[in-house]
Amino acid sequence: MGRVRGPLTLRMIATELGVSPSTVSRVLNTPGEDALRWASADTVGRIRTFATENGYSPNPQASSLRTRRSGLIGVLVPRLQDYVLATIYEGIEEAAGEAGLSTFVTNSLDRLEAQRARTKAMIDRRVDGLIYGDAHLDHEFLDEVDAQGIKFTLVSRSAGSYPSATVDDVLGGRLVGQHLADTGRKKVCVVAGLEFTSTARDRTRGAVEALSDNGIEVPESAVIFSGFDPAGGRRAVEQILERGEVPDALFATNDFAALGALGALRDAGLRVPDDVALVGYNDTPLAAAGALPLTTIRSPMHEMGRRAVGLLMQVLAGEEPESVLLEPELIVRSST
Repeated sequence: MGRVRGPLTLRMIATELGVSPSTVSRVLNTPGEDALRWASADTVGRIRTFATENGYSPNPQASSLRTRRSGLIGVLVPRLQDYVLATIYEGIEEAAGEAGLSTFVTNSLDRLEAQRARTKAMIDRRVDGLIYGDAHLDHEFLDEVDAQGIKFTLVSRSAGSYPSATVDDVLGGRLVGQHLADTGRKKVCVVAGLEFTSTARDRTRGAVEALSDNGIEVPESAVIFSGFDPAGGRRAVEQILERGEVPDALFATNDFAALGALGALRDAGLRVPDDVALVGYNDTPLAAAGALPLTTIRSPMHEMGRRAVGLLMQVLAGEEPESVLLEPELIVRSST
């Protein structure tokens, strides 16, 4: 099929391929496999291939007048310098681009006043919707946003009944707990992360439940809530050791916290894994590349971002999508 002359429209694509203009519009404005709800895999492929080969480009002015949308998505994260969040945002940006949307991201530092200010700034820029990567378990702020009629979804963390794209963190924690039980560890401490986040709570709960199933109880005093960074991991381990307790295993709910924990253990003259087994979470590049390869849970960070965009597209279409739970995977390395 030859290249179409002149500006290519949705109706021209529909005529060429023998499908309806509405089908073409929905396929080209829905990212990834989510488009399969509008047409068969063959039709989706033909529409996308034809549009790409013939240089289709949506008219943003016409689209805005027709839909009253800006084609812009705002994203809030605690800290974009965090590798996990940066990777999630890459997935968001990729999926949004495929749907003909643009994104911009800002940091909230997990502070309520910043969340409010950043959200207002994004609304002032007429975003179509928002993706929050900084949700708090109490979800009071999200309730405020929802009450204003603002469309949004969550990513990385869950809160309340709002649609979210996350890894199954309870299952990820259970994989850790079972692995530590299988390797004979009996006295486990958890460097749990930030207490107001679902990631800290769910990963910790999964690990504690799996250990309990194996007859290993983790007392509340053995769960230390701290930052998801090396400094937080170090502080948590120092707190544990100052009490005169020496666990035979540590589960840090973030790889960077695990690296901080490793430093504190070594400073105390403890060997990993001979004296203390150490497990992280997320499988960031440093987990495999460090001096001591780290056992961790691999989470599909990039895909998480992509799926968050798909959820937001459904919300913007007036649907009520179910949250997405992606599969975690245990990666066993030298630290256990």
